[in-house]
Amino acid sequence: MKEKKTSIIKRLQDEVLIGDGAVGTMLYTKGVSLDSNFEHLNLIRPNLVAELAREYVAAGAQVIETNTFGANSSKLSAIGLGHKVVEINLAGARIAREAAGGDVLVAGSVGPLVAPKGEQRELGTVQMEDAFRLQCRALADGGVDLLLLETFSSLRQLQLAVKVARETGLPVCASLAFLEGGRCGDGSSVESFCLAMEAAGADMVGANCGAGPLELLKVIKRIAALTDKPISAYANSGFPEYLDGRYIYRATPDYFAAMAREMVAAGANLVGGCCGTTPDHIAALSRALSGSRPAARHKAPAVTVFEPTQSRPAGSSFLDGWGRRKVITVELDPPKGLDCSRIIAGCRQIKEAGADAINLAENPLARPRMGNIALGSLIQREVGIEVIVHITGRDRNLIGMQSDLMGASLLGIRSILAVTGDPATMGDHAGATSVFDLHSLTLIKLLSDLNSGVNAIGNPIGAGTGFTIGAAFNPNTQNMDVQAERLRRKVAAGARFVQSQPIYDPAVLFAALEANRDCTIPFLPGIMPLVSERNAEYLNNEVPGITVPDAVRARMKGLENEPGTREGLKIAREFIDATLDAVGGYYLIPPFGKYELAVELIQHIKQSERGKQR
Repeated sequence: MKEKKTSIIKRLQDEVLIGDGAVGTMLYTKGVSLDSNFEHLNLIRPNLVAELAREYVAAGAQVIETNTFGANSSKLSAIGLGHKVVEINLAGARIAREAAGGDVLVAGSVGPLVAPKGEQRELGTVQMEDAFRLQCRALADGGVDLLLLETFSSLRQLQLAVKVARETGLPVCASLAFLEGGRCGDGSSVESFCLAMEAAGADMVGANCGAGPLELLKVIKRIAALTDKPISAYANSGFPEYLDGRYIYRATPDYFAAMAREMVAAGANLVGGCCGTTPDHIAALSRALSGSRPAARHKAPAVTVFEPTQSRPAGSSFLDGWGRRKVITVELDPPKGLDCSRIIAGCRQIKEAGADAINLAENPLARPRMGNIALGSLIQREVGIEVIVHITGRDRNLIGMQSDLMGASLLGIRSILAVTGDPATMGDHAGATSVFDLHSLTLIKLLSDLNSGVNAIGNPIGAGTGFTIGAAFNPNTQNMDVQAERLRRKVAAGARFVQSQPIYDPAVLFAALEANRDCTIPFLPGIMPLVSERNAEYLNNEVPGITVPDAVRARMKGLENEPGTREGLKIAREFIDATLDAVGGYYLIPPFGKYELAVELIQHIKQSERGKQR
């Protein structure tokens, strides 16, 4: 194995090798539907997969890939094929090995992992390593010559894949999918990629897929200035165009080959094609590059990776008083229509009572209300109190999210609470769908990037947005440690304050504080005063994330109207009295827009605080 590895790397250093082209898009043109699992074809239609591999060999490819890009447990388990991971990879390696003959190299294709469809959680480190290990070992057992880790958009996941792939003893090529501007999907730069792969021990580095041949050429030039390792370059055939019910890639073989010559001149050692490329594209590459030797490189001096830092100061914040007095925020729901007069009046009274900020939820329970960004800007201008705008991942895709957040910054919004959001199915609009390009953690990461002056793919946006980023925390759970771990990840991603779901039992708050004792950012427990037995039962039984203890519901039993409101306020005041010494502030959530309840609780907090100081 070691001799094979040495000879492959030496060959890549002495000559330019031609890779193959697209697998998925070519199988589609051969009649395989897009909703099929292409990797499963290794078992059910092996002759079709072998036919494509032979076409690439005939076109002049010197390195062909196995049809195993998505043959990992995370993807195959989602369609009930998780038990066939080894079998599918072994078959993919066998098919490619037979098509390659004795002279052509076989690269075991390994793609990124994804969480099961419909789940917003991320895969854990051990889970990812186990998935990569199972696939890489099967490909190695199948007789591939090297492992090609391709189309990754997460540098962290690629580092884990390289670590596991190296266990096989095979050469490892690590490739990220870079977008325009030389950043991948998680914002990692070319420079950070090269440094990380050097540390991880990848034998080759490169780029594939992404934004087309021209952008890939720019990336290859940057990689070549940073490393002595062999470089792979597998560009798309441009951007796809949807025409007459199918996707068409417009880059001609001649254009593709001309761009490949420039990539070789820039330092590429292994050149092939990604999405949209065909045997005709590879034949053109073979004609253009046959006999080529790798270009001399002019390595740049040692690089210090620059990742932008926040350049725009956030200015004054509702948190400025933290540690000196109790910080109080109050949530009000935007109106369902266009009349803002009641909420403006409520904000004025809340400000006069001494609150530090107003929270504006975004379409709570997936029911449409006035846009909270525009309303927040109006409240800040008309009332003069800071607004914390809640932003969910439900209603906007990644593109629209960035646009709206930059617009919020333009309108003077300084604080954002990032939440995943209630699914659209909870609401009253039949047919409405959830987007969820982002969940709470990735939304916090995006906000942090915008603060740093770059967008989601690392392109500069000018001065940073300067948001104070907030995270939500649900203490009403049977496993507080899981919630605490999620909060730690949110803080690591950029959260700077926490607001919790409503709590009715002081013991629950103390348990939450203990679980998060290493969390140094401000923690504001939520308080939602009850107003009736019906209100208490509804919150306990129908609203996700809220638990009303039996003892509290018993106190509200049979109460409504004024008696119910009085008892609900009494319960809230008792909670404040029991927890005043343990927290630095509170997040008040008056139900049904009853801002006068928040005013009473603010006054109680202020009076209690003054009493403690005497």
